[in-house]
Amino acid sequence: MDYRYHCYIPAANGLNELPFNPCSLLGFRLLRLEAGESWSGESGDREMLAVILSGKATFTVGAATFAEVGGRPNVFSGKPHSVYVPAGISVTVTACGPVEIALPSAPSDLAVDPYVIGPERVAAGRWGAANFGRTYHQILTEIAQPDLPARRLIVGETFTPSGNWSTYPPHRHKVDNLPAEAAHEEMYYFKVQPSDGFGICRMYTDEGYEENFTVRDHGVHMMPEGYHTVVSAPGYVTYYLWFLAGTQRTQGALEDADLSWVGRSVPMLRDLGH
Repeated sequence: MDYRYHCYIPAANGLNELPFNPCSLLGFRLLRLEAGESWSGESGDREMLAVILSGKATFTVGAATFAEVGGRPNVFSGKPHSVYVPAGISVTVTACGPVEIALPSAPSDLAVDPYVIGPERVAAGRWGAANFGRTYHQILTEIAQPDLPARRLIVGETFTPSGNWSTYPPHRHKVDNLPAEAAHEEMYYFKVQPSDGFGICRMYTDEGYEENFTVRDHGVHMMPEGYHTVVSAPGYVTYYLWFLAGTQRTQGALEDADLSWVGRSVPMLRDLGH
């Protein structure tokens, strides 16, 4: 089968690009550096959010310098540090030790200064209940950080426990019909703990297309359309960095009508302690 919507991004030293991308707005790159190494580039007509997955780095963004940003040893060990890189600016990243940085991006015409998002600004909580409960970090959203400027990017992290489902019931972001639904592209970048584990990701459309793939470290699910959901294999926790971009930054997702009854059970399940 010729898959349209998932891939595994290379994870070599340096800047790693997606092998293909069906999205028209969203982009993603993965930067990995050893201690003392640097990478320099230009944001061009795109905004980026540099999410520190592990390690520390010093960022020079235009005339601003942010020293030793980061600190968590891996994505499963606390909230992230991030650096917002606006459009039309140069950026240099210098590793303070081994560092891994996710670089989601989207088109932008917003003229703002770069800034750091520390762990204290990252909102945490739980979505769902029972065996479709999962925890989240909201890093750059219009809900949790309304004072932080961005043109299109909405970014967060989700942690799906052993054997649990995530993004369930499945939902889509196809049309602008607020407040019920907003038109957004979305991507997930995955990691698994322990690293030899796996999960499964499913995407399907109203027109009958369906795609399933094995979630492993450095897998990327690219969703310009479709309903989507994830499940962790028993014994393993899956992590995904999620990021969206559309014509506006108001979130709205439409659940699959055939499964929306599951979502309505959340208050009852929580009352029962699940």
